[in-house]
Amino acid sequence: MPRKMMQPEKGNPEIIVDEAMVCEAFHRAGVVSGDTVLFHGSLSSMGWVQGGPTCIFNGILMATAPGGTVAMPTLWYDGTEERAHPELFNVQNSPAFNGALADGMRKDSRSVRSLHFSHSISAIGARAEELTVGHDVCKPAPSPWSETAFGVGSPWQRLYEWNALYALIGVDFTVCTIKHLIESRMVMRLLSMLPTQAERQARRAELSKDRKHGLWPYLTGARIEEVLSQQGVLKKTMLGSATLRSVRTRPLLEVIGQDIWQQPEAWFAEEFLHWRKRVVTQGTGDCHE
Repeated sequence: MPRKMMQPEKGNPEIIVDEAMVCEAFHRAGVVSGDTVLFHGSLSSMGWVQGGPTCIFNGILMATAPGGTVAMPTLWYDGTEERAHPELFNVQNSPAFNGALADGMRKDSRSVRSLHFSHSISAIGARAEELTVGHDVCKPAPSPWSETAFGVGSPWQRLYEWNALYALIGVDFTVCTIKHLIESRMVMRLLSMLPTQAERQARRAELSKDRKHGLWPYLTGARIEEVLSQQGVLKKTMLGSATLRSVRTRPLLEVIGQDIWQQPEAWFAEEFLHWRKRVVTQGTGDCHE
């Protein structure tokens, strides 16, 4: 099924955005020297951006200097059949479907892209190679797309380990790709409660896998933003005419991870709650611990 794209904020073309403005906005968002920043964004939401995508990348690198890194998801698989075959993905030439900024990042001569057909990350800066290496050979973890998309040792996990700044420019948490790492970690935790490998495999087979979509505990962006705001870990400022949201990856994953574990009924549909209850009943643990 093709992915549906959210509507970004409508920008004001009378506002001129330059690298200095980007740098100042990300300082307000909380970046420090040597930071890694992964962001989602809409170019048009900010206003008239001098120099296009490169202006945004350079502004973030200015804010994180010295030693900073800027990254974006550069997603190729869009849910269509013609892109459902990983072997057709070319790390250099396969376009990113998720907007002009993402494809601008992919095309930037300074960028390095991780080798993954559905959830690659591209990065520029001091830790770009370190962030993106080994995506295709990381240890497996459950996801609807492949077991390496959000695997153990993937770029997505490194963002959590590094406590990177996760930012959204003119878009909301509907497009928060790292939420799938939270989902994966929860499924892994539930499956680990089962006493045998055979039982774990049987329950895993009941969930979405390898682009055969069915049952999966997808998180909603609106609920993520609500919980992060309640816990005081989400910052908001402006970049041009766009809202700039930012949160550190560790509190993002830990706050949401705890909330979905303790209050699953607030997050998930009845079908997944039934699956979860069966796993917990079969398993050896307390789902509310």
